[in-house]
Amino acid sequence: MKAYLNGISYYLPQEILDNVKLSSMHPEWSVEKISEKTGIYERHIASEFEFASDMALAALEIFFEEHAIDKKDIDFLLFCTQCPDYLLPTTACILQDKAGLPKSCGALDFNLGCSGYIYGLGLAKGLVESGQARNVLLVTADTYTKLINEKDKSNKTIFGDGASVSLITSEPKEVLFKASIQDFVYGTDGSGSEHLIVKNSGIKKHKELSADEFNETGDFLRNDDYLYMNGKEIFQFTAFQVPKLIKNVLQKNNLELTDVDMFVFHQANEFMLDFIRKRCDIPDDKFFISIKDVGNTVSSTIPIALKRAIEQNKIEANNKVILAGFGVGLSMGSVMINFN
Repeated sequence: MKAYLNGISYYLPQEILDNVKLSSMHPEWSVEKISEKTGIYERHIASEFEFASDMALAALEIFFEEHAIDKKDIDFLLFCTQCPDYLLPTTACILQDKAGLPKSCGALDFNLGCSGYIYGLGLAKGLVESGQARNVLLVTADTYTKLINEKDKSNKTIFGDGASVSLITSEPKEVLFKASIQDFVYGTDGSGSEHLIVKNSGIKKHKELSADEFNETGDFLRNDDYLYMNGKEIFQFTAFQVPKLIKNVLQKNNLELTDVDMFVFHQANEFMLDFIRKRCDIPDDKFFISIKDVGNTVSSTIPIALKRAIEQNKIEANNKVILAGFGVGLSMGSVMINFN
């Protein structure tokens, strides 16, 4: 039995933070500097009382409007988020009820960020190909902007909020597109876990009070109550590990680089993506970037970009597509999708 990716929908919050507003908040960074540094011009921000489950539910509603899928046929819901509503219960269980999915539907959360979509596809493929489920919804949603300190201009320029829904099934359906999910490769380097972290966010918290830390030039550096990212270390991890990841996924699927029609990577920022593309020797016309108007939406970047690539006819029938995610964990994963 094969597993097929049969539809993608996504949701973006209404509030928009553009570079003009960002520059007014941090006058030392011009609109041009922010745009050139990241390739991002605007990002969507969840409202004060809008959380991961709200965005996920909105994405689910859009999905069922866009695709002719009966809710009663869904037998598993996977929810990828690092911003759950609660430590317990599982947010996926709340979504099952609010979305009107059957009570016979399995539901679970898994906590992973930039590579989460790849791992979610792997979990869904396992459920389908082992015969445990026939129609799996993979939902992603993160509200990283709620984790960012107001003084942290670096992370404010990069991250946006969003949610996505993908349907993975045991047989192709006549919807927007259909594609078979092929072989995966994964990788983990937990020694870099503190390079992208919110320390005071789980059960294990520091007893001392957190305080703002600044670098030698007076710029905000970190506060353990908020998101901290060591950009230099994340960049080095990506620069050295992603080319190996792509080499391995090509070998796993018995492909050469020239056999692949399109590459869709985690949309971290445009500078990093262009650097990785060159390191991997990927032609510019086979490398899809869609970050300008959404920013880095963490677990939702790949499905949003993939759907847009399909809508823009960058991916067509009989195309082979490589997806790759990498980041917080530190974690990475890649898979080949064979479009039929």
